[in-house]
Amino acid sequence: MRSLPLSVLLGVFLAAPVEAALVVLEEGRHLKVTAYELVGEERIRLSLHGGGVMVLPVERVERIVDDELDPGDFLVPPGAKAAAPVLPRRSVRTPSGRRNPAPQQWVDLVEKAATAHRLDPDLVAAVIRVESNWQPRAVSPKGARGLMQLMPATALRLGVTKAFDPSQNVHGGALYLSRLAERFGENEVEKVLAAYNAGEGAVETYKGIPPYRETRDYVRKVMALWTGGVPGS
Repeated sequence: MRSLPLSVLLGVFLAAPVEAALVVLEEGRHLKVTAYELVGEERIRLSLHGGGVMVLPVERVERIVDDELDPGDFLVPPGAKAAAPVLPRRSVRTPSGRRNPAPQQWVDLVEKAATAHRLDPDLVAAVIRVESNWQPRAVSPKGARGLMQLMPATALRLGVTKAFDPSQNVHGGALYLSRLAERFGENEVEKVLAAYNAGEGAVETYKGIPPYRETRDYVRKVMALWTGGVPGS
């Protein structure tokens, strides 16, 4: 039986107005936009900052990050001491030994994907919880899909051909986390998570978590879940 369109399954996405957002294309080009909107299943309409509209295949979009902020907001004032990190610098590859926090139907899948890619299952579970809240058919207004919210361009790069297949999606997301750990360091968990959300280029440009409200909130929530804390709203 022919599957229903995403717009029927998930509702029609209205253009999402934002004060500022950065759209990162697969070739590395950055576009600043004021709104974005899925057009059917395969295309996305971008309202460009300063005027104009661009419609692209969604597969060309690597990332969309909301709430671009001024990097100056995060500079340490002269004479002030930088606060010491309060989060433990654990390795993404060291299992916590705690009971897997995934819902029962997803425990085996999370364990298998984490083991295959040498990750702590708790970290994979925390990412899924924040990304999709365990909804395998989830689609974001940006076009990210499945349990680990893979953008189509990222999914293709990871060899994921069926983003809504839970096994492919979670294994692909875990592979991506593992590759990011190799790139930034297995103990640089905040950088790994920031890159998962905002892209590797943004983390390298800012030499850490980029100054985007969305990314900072994302890292905080995943880290709180992973370390046993309670993520804020």
